[in-house]
Amino acid sequence: MSKPTLVLLHGVGLDHTMWEPIAALLADRYTVIAPDLPGHGTCPPASDGVTLADLADGVVGEIPAGSHLVGFSLGALVAQYVALHRPELVATLTSVSSVCNRTAEERASVLDRLHIAEDDFTASVDASLKRWYDGTDVAPDRVTRTKATLLSNDVGSFLNCYRVFATADADLAADLSAIDVPALAVTGENDAGSTPAMTHRLAAALPDCRAVVVPQARHMLPVERPEAFVDCLTTFIGECAHA
Repeated sequence: MSKPTLVLLHGVGLDHTMWEPIAALLADRYTVIAPDLPGHGTCPPASDGVTLADLADGVVGEIPAGSHLVGFSLGALVAQYVALHRPELVATLTSVSSVCNRTAEERASVLDRLHIAEDDFTASVDASLKRWYDGTDVAPDRVTRTKATLLSNDVGSFLNCYRVFATADADLAADLSAIDVPALAVTGENDAGSTPAMTHRLAAALPDCRAVVVPQARHMLPVERPEAFVDCLTTFIGECAHA
């Protein structure tokens, strides 16, 4: 009997390697596919004016029909776009550390981070690592690998993709109610950017979505708390399979 397919989409500035802790825990139960988004990893740099649709178009060819689609941060927005426009590919949708219909204050905060990256990319990387990992028990080698991945980005490509991350939730907001697949929205209790309030906002906007907030976790939930995330994800998928 073939295993169900799980497709994992990473966040802005990262690549498929962020999913290694998750893939290791799930490989015996799922066929795990973790592509690089356009502009990331081994893909060519993203051009000026890249859109959420462009990012989605760049990965749909790697999503088999009926996949359990999981997106993290920017990847969550891509996953939501795919679920909206290519629903035949998506059996379930999981949005991890996702933003949703930012308020004016939340929009200003993410645009401030974009402006910092425009002025001093290395400083923005250091700020991200501090925001994600300071005070956690994530292994130092994993933090070092995250930093190396971020610094390996083509800066222009990163900024182009970050603009999508900073703005595309506003474009998606009006259409979220049309996503007609079972969905899970999950974030960390201490995620300052993709907050628990946003997770509940997303769950309320989607027709069939449950919200989960993992205690004491930050933005990099799949890296910081892989076992807790896998338990949440597999419980959700299992319940959908038996519904």
